[in-house]
Amino acid sequence: MSRHVHRLICLLLPLSPIGAQAVAGARDTTMLNRSANSLLSSVRFRSIGPASMGGRVDDIEVAPSDPSVIYVGYATGGVFKSENNGTTFAPVFQSYGSASIGDIAIHPTNPNIVYVGTGEPNNRQTSTFGDGMYKTTDGGKTFTRVGLEQTQTIARIVIDPRNPEVVYVAAPGHLFGPSPDRGVYKTTDGGRRWSKIKYIDDNTGFTDIAIDRSNDNVLYAASYQRRRTGCCFNGGGPGSGVWKSDDAGRNWRKLSGSGLPPGTYGRVALDVSRSNPNVVFAQIETSAADTAVTETPTPPAGAPAGGGAGGGGGRGAGAYDWCGNAGPGRGFGGGRGGGAQTG
Repeated sequence: MSRHVHRLICLLLPLSPIGAQAVAGARDTTMLNRSANSLLSSVRFRSIGPASMGGRVDDIEVAPSDPSVIYVGYATGGVFKSENNGTTFAPVFQSYGSASIGDIAIHPTNPNIVYVGTGEPNNRQTSTFGDGMYKTTDGGKTFTRVGLEQTQTIARIVIDPRNPEVVYVAAPGHLFGPSPDRGVYKTTDGGRRWSKIKYIDDNTGFTDIAIDRSNDNVLYAASYQRRRTGCCFNGGGPGSGVWKSDDAGRNWRKLSGSGLPPGTYGRVALDVSRSNPNVVFAQIETSAADTAVTETPTPPAGAPAGGGAGGGGGRGAGAYDWCGNAGPGRGFGGGRGGGAQTG
């Protein structure tokens, strides 16, 4: 009996690639993003292969309870999911309001529950906007938008490991102008309702949140003052900083000293050690002792002194205006943009 089974397997194995090719060659009849216009409603777009890149990868998340499940969020290409440890990926976010992904968070014990924050938190002129937070409870088969539509960008989503109905969101907010729709948001009911628990001003949002997994009342957050214009970028200012809450976000205090560098801060990244929560990591862009100061060109003869508050052109250092370096002062106080842009 076993000999006959063995022969049957040997006969079937060479045929399996043929079957796989037949399946791969089947026509995809799925209609995505059908136009409401009657003239265009029958137009069907089809994939012609990897004709262009997917764009910047903003996040890669692995399900804590099932490491074979992986989600990848692209700045301009939506969300892809793998259920086989990254061997293959499939798109799961093709028919929603934005393909720009800022961050993804997976439920600590249920890999079918996933939050997706739309709107890449990058600072380029080509950065694309999002339309809020989305949630799936069926492993990415369907998503529902659950709020924060006006934030435009979302940089970090943190799920409380002890109470997964509690979710925190860091929103940098609008890139090209002031807006009150930025700050730290919190939900205690899985995204049905949101509260803004930390706000600084219309020009300053938040780019990161980290939670102490041994004490979920302890949170750290990074604020970031920024402004992009058509020609220039101001990254940094008095609004930027590192913050801590000991009561789950009800009250916050700005941290300074104790090893933190002085000077004006730009973007900050944070994390808390899982093995020792007393260890907190902070990567800080700062004007103090910045290497960019040593790279600043020598002022031309007769150039005006001074030249702004730093942060010009995204370098965040000294009085050199990296945006207005074609002006009369070649970047030293006589140009436009950059360090002069504080609003």
